[in-house]
Amino acid sequence: MTQLTERRSLLPLLAAHPGGRSAATCRYRCGDACSQPVPNTSDNAYFGDVVTAAVQRRSLLQAGAAATGAVALAWGTARPAAAGPGRGRPGIAGFSPIPPTPADVDELVVPEGYKWAPVISWGDPIDPGAPAFDVDRQSVEAQRRQAGYNADYLTLRRGGARGNAANRGLIAFNNEYTNPESMFPDWSGSPTPEQAMIEMAAHGMTIVEVSRRNPFSPWRYDVAGRRNRRIHAHTPFAVDGPAAGSALLRTAADPRGRTVLGTLNNCAGGDTPWGTILSGEENFNQYFDADGADDPDGALARYGITSGGRGWEQADDRFRVADHPNEVHRFGWIVEVDPDDPRSTPVKHTALGRFKHEGATIRLADDGRAVAYMGDDERFDYIYKFVSRERYRKGDKRHNMRLLSEGDLYVARFTGDGFEDGEFDGSGEWLPLLVDGRSHVPGMSVEEVCVHTRLAADLVGPTKMDRPEDVQPNPHTGQVYVALTNNTRRTPGQTDEANPRANNKFGHVIQWTEAGDDAAALTFRWRIVLIAGNPDDPSTYFSGYDRSQVSPISCPDNVAFDGHPDHLWIATDGAPGTIGTCDGMFLMPTAGPEKGKVQQFLSVPTGAECCGPVVSWDERSVLVSVQHPGEGGVPSGYPYLGDPVPRPGVAHVYRGKR
Repeated sequence: MTQLTERRSLLPLLAAHPGGRSAATCRYRCGDACSQPVPNTSDNAYFGDVVTAAVQRRSLLQAGAAATGAVALAWGTARPAAAGPGRGRPGIAGFSPIPPTPADVDELVVPEGYKWAPVISWGDPIDPGAPAFDVDRQSVEAQRRQAGYNADYLTLRRGGARGNAANRGLIAFNNEYTNPESMFPDWSGSPTPEQAMIEMAAHGMTIVEVSRRNPFSPWRYDVAGRRNRRIHAHTPFAVDGPAAGSALLRTAADPRGRTVLGTLNNCAGGDTPWGTILSGEENFNQYFDADGADDPDGALARYGITSGGRGWEQADDRFRVADHPNEVHRFGWIVEVDPDDPRSTPVKHTALGRFKHEGATIRLADDGRAVAYMGDDERFDYIYKFVSRERYRKGDKRHNMRLLSEGDLYVARFTGDGFEDGEFDGSGEWLPLLVDGRSHVPGMSVEEVCVHTRLAADLVGPTKMDRPEDVQPNPHTGQVYVALTNNTRRTPGQTDEANPRANNKFGHVIQWTEAGDDAAALTFRWRIVLIAGNPDDPSTYFSGYDRSQVSPISCPDNVAFDGHPDHLWIATDGAPGTIGTCDGMFLMPTAGPEKGKVQQFLSVPTGAECCGPVVSWDERSVLVSVQHPGEGGVPSGYPYLGDPVPRPGVAHVYRGKR
């Protein structure tokens, strides 16, 4: 570890930003969004104009700890919180919860009786001819044949041509962004052209085949897997949907506006019933330098595209907005990839709108149409829903891969019903942006709604949310959950019943049920199921469960489900800077006597974010992405293979035979 410590000591120890992330995370994940002006300057109401009693009770949340007794009474909470559960306390679902892990601990901590192993890490070769990882001998060609950097969204697809389908399959994971200060031993603060091209090659997605000996052994990746593939910033993508070929997407390199090179800042995603993978292009704005660019309609400002960038324009001129004003319009989409065909061309779907997509998840409506739920991960931005025009056909993959090419696009408005029932809840409606191929936004064409979706949504009056990230329907119940990670810019005068906490450092989770339990419905009922934070904070809420019996949790980012209808798994991003613990993964039952009992299952190493959990709870098996270990200049050796730098990637937590 001496070499690691020496190299890491060269990095600045960067302070946490107000939202809880390190300054390095803010710089490389989202382009310092939290230190920039809020992009949404629309005058949409904050929907806080509910009955006076509700406003008065909400003000107790704003008052913080001074409101202990009143908030406890409002939530029906009986006792003050203890310091948190310790190792060995009886848990739920077959594990004893781990205690909170201090933010400087460089370990992947799992419950007693569980083991973990790395599956694949940044730089691992994914074809037999690729070189082994060597931090001192990186190249563009090597990186395009090696696992990408910073694993986020993760999926496991069972089955394969050889052996037992239960013990073979593939994993796909997003490579969201790069940490050049960790990647390059000679990093000087700005990339050389070669380093910029290596970073581009490390972005995108990684797909590899995996296998295991039996359900009690770890998954391992196959370097020679038939379906292994890297998708990066120069992979050709097809463009489909209403904006394909639009003048807004045409460039000198692509005068037809139908082929884009690459995908950037891929965050969360989703599986489709027809066997493909969806991935969301999130903070794409940070890669573009807008110096000298005109912004007559305010679209650049609305998407947070400012001067600066990451220096990539020195290696690839298309990232200079003044010279290529439409190139930035070619990012910010949902992309679809067929993981079973490594020669297929991935697609960018313009029908689903352009914004900072956290991801997209699919549920079928009662009539068979595909419904995609999406969050725009920005302070005061919105939640969206797409409903396909055509219907799903079981077994017809070719037809189904066109479902996201045409349909209706909506944005959500949440309205509170007052606090008399003791809960933050109410009704909601889906406001139309595009329906039946026509724009429902005055003054904007269909193509403009697709490309400038944020501007279109501003005009119809949706609810400004606290950074809506992962939006997931429970596959067993149909109820939909959204992780609202945080929003430290919300003031007391901007709170509403769906976003009730000012200076929301810790985040919350909302659940809703579509009318008639039909995913295509245009109205819904909602309620808050978690207001995160340290449970000794009286403003926290755990679905009414005794706060003294739950784990501290902060900044929910991803949510996931397993084979049990009442298991909600939550992965976090921001706990080190808000409650002083490592990020991790938590289980919260959504029904029954332990409803709301948040218990921590694992924690990731110092500086890392916990992402993309895939849970097979009947096997006591969890795959998890460990993103940016050691970020912010803290020493980390993850995955502890003796390398001189930390290597983000995918880990498998498993029970093993007793």
